[in-house]
Amino acid sequence: MNLQEKQEKGLQILLAIDAVCKKHNIRYRLDSGTLLGAVRHKGFIPWDDDVDLCFLRAEWEKFAKVAKEELPEPYRLVLPSEYRNGKAFYDFVPRVVDCSTKRREAETEGDAFYEGKLNHLWVDCFIADTLPKSPLFARFYRFRQQMIFGLAMGHRRVVHLRKYRGISRLFVSILSKIGYLIPMPFLFSLQEKWAKADHSPGNPCSYYFSNYQPDFQYCSSKREWEEPLIEADFQGYKLPIPKGYDAILRMLYGKYEILPKEEKRVPSHEEMI
Repeated sequence: MNLQEKQEKGLQILLAIDAVCKKHNIRYRLDSGTLLGAVRHKGFIPWDDDVDLCFLRAEWEKFAKVAKEELPEPYRLVLPSEYRNGKAFYDFVPRVVDCSTKRREAETEGDAFYEGKLNHLWVDCFIADTLPKSPLFARFYRFRQQMIFGLAMGHRRVVHLRKYRGISRLFVSILSKIGYLIPMPFLFSLQEKWAKADHSPGNPCSYYFSNYQPDFQYCSSKREWEEPLIEADFQGYKLPIPKGYDAILRMLYGKYEILPKEEKRVPSHEEMI
């Protein structure tokens, strides 16, 4: 499957999610590279190969309740706790997958371990949870998510330590060994409990993306950036983006309006499973 075909399939998954959200009055927005693509290219970044969305916690819970019934074939919501009956870990990201697609024609050991659920094209669903107003406690919230991810990595098929350097490699190595001794269902429960802890009920000042990978736990968004949602052109469709998209993109990418060097304009989401 070439890049253009991946983008077209990804767009169709996105539109199916959008239809469910509109039907049930669920708010979501484009996120990460998909948000950047909407703002800078009015569609996919030309070399991007996936779709990223973001839901505030309450909106995500509404979507998760209806998605199993409302998503049309061949789309399916796959939760992080659904690999090997909740005993295996890949990450904490729910995904809407297109079950009619295959990333790899020849099944790998990783595909078999994750029961084929990671051998499809998908849309990532990131969840934004509230942060305490205190900078110290906000840092603690982020650190907890980094720690729980490290522990959960003990239940991955394989831990790719070569991806990490210095103190990060030591952090992952130690935590994954400890986490291997802790049942994965308990870690899923703990991650969700910590993520949903709310010290700003009704009037949050800022959010963090609790199921981002550890190296992106520095990311946070202010309430005034997220609301209200506005529409942007994406591949000829009007789709939701946050009002403060400029601030969010600068937080994520810095000078996002400047294209990367040509040699870096390549897909970057081929996972190691």
